[in-house]
Amino acid sequence: MDGTGVQVIEPRGQAARDLGEEVRRLFEQGRARLDEGAETEALELLRSAHAAAPDHARLRSWLGLTIARVEGDFETGRSLCESAVKQEFFNPDLYLNLARVYLRVGRRAEALRYLRRGRMIDPGHGPIAEALADLGHRRLPVVPFLPRRHLLNRALGTARNLMFGGLVGYRARHAASGATGAASPVDTASPTP
Repeated sequence: MDGTGVQVIEPRGQAARDLGEEVRRLFEQGRARLDEGAETEALELLRSAHAAAPDHARLRSWLGLTIARVEGDFETGRSLCESAVKQEFFNPDLYLNLARVYLRVGRRAEALRYLRRGRMIDPGHGPIAEALADLGHRRLPVVPFLPRRHLLNRALGTARNLMFGGLVGYRARHAASGATGAASPVDTASPTP
């Protein structure tokens, strides 16, 4: 109740979004250390900040990503990131962090799903667009009426990639050496004695 006798009800999670000065400093330093590559130090800073503000979704998401990167603990990292996404489902950065956790363990399909959800929220989000571009596009299955994971599609797809992937690489190497048919540096290198 405030001084007028009216009960003030704070929206759920509002207090969690408001970080104190010290917690905000720890959070920002942790993210900066993570960007610099000092992951262990970033983990310590983010854990300290999380201990002071465990309900802050962005902080929980960054801690989850850092735990997955530093300690390789996928389950803890995923759990922290997913709870953050559930709390602030409108924040595309949280979807990006969750996707990065999934990519860390090679779960590309789940990562793509969360990147696409983040892009639906903010189609102009640069880091999500970059992550999607880095992942590339999947080709259609060789035998379209069979599931993508079917043994035949997997075997034929591998053969297609070896055949056409090698051809593309071959063409790119020879196009870089010039259209005159000049030999590539690999072809002209003399064997080592």
